[in-house]
Amino acid sequence: MDVAELLVELGGVATRATLVRCTSRSAVDRALAAGGLVALARGRYALPAADDALAAAHARSAVLSHTSAAIHHGWAVKQVPPRPHITVPKNRRAPRRGWGPVEVHVANLSHDDTDGTATGKVLTLQQCLRTLPFDEALAIADSALRAEDGPSLHAASQLARGRGRARVRHVAALARAEAANPFESVLRAIALGVAGLSVEPQVLITSVEPWCRPDLVDRELRIVVEADSFAWHGDRAALAADARRYNLLVADGWLVLRFAWEHVMGQPEQVRSILEAVVAVRNRTDRTRPRSQPPA
Repeated sequence: MDVAELLVELGGVATRATLVRCTSRSAVDRALAAGGLVALARGRYALPAADDALAAAHARSAVLSHTSAAIHHGWAVKQVPPRPHITVPKNRRAPRRGWGPVEVHVANLSHDDTDGTATGKVLTLQQCLRTLPFDEALAIADSALRAEDGPSLHAASQLARGRGRARVRHVAALARAEAANPFESVLRAIALGVAGLSVEPQVLITSVEPWCRPDLVDRELRIVVEADSFAWHGDRAALAADARRYNLLVADGWLVLRFAWEHVMGQPEQVRSILEAVVAVRNRTDRTRPRSQPPA
């Protein structure tokens, strides 16, 4: 897989170790030399759009905000915004006409609300969780936890005020560090909207050998939902391991569903309808299954 394509699938940001593991050391070095990657910090890379967004904010004496700020902080997003998000102070009187392709937001910003180039972590999380669609907001909240920014997420939830406060707290409460990337976060967001389906990420299943941790598990209905990414399952060894694991789960009574990145990101309603149909089938099967008789 091309390094830039991989980075898009991973949410716009990734560590060098992840990129090398999924492609090769030489491919990452070539992409970096050609400008296909930019360094956010030591060992952590983003798409060139991150630098473009920073330049756009600097040119307008503004700060990055919303999803652009999330990327700046090293958090993966469902999709890199096509236009940089920037925030300017409410009291700014300079005209904003002719600013070009940017999304301009206006807010009262104190010194503590920014890190100089972007909104701070707490404010960025509040902006994203308050205004973004649920799946995009959950992807960023999950990523913040993976990046060990749990204290910022907790503060964002506790300090949220006014309209959208309940939404911020709801998304923060559902966030899980176990989701490996936005692909898994968005799939979980879809599943959470399906009545009768209660999934948890990375649940350890010990009834098969070797033990496994599927992406999403409904313990009650014994349903496993996998986010099958080419980045992680693209070679023959991975295919063989996946096939063995899925067969063992089915033989153990689990119903296994597999969704590709294209399905989850591009056809969420189809994914939802499949999940709803499977829940209905599972519930119908449970009702018609003969129940064991109690011992005499």
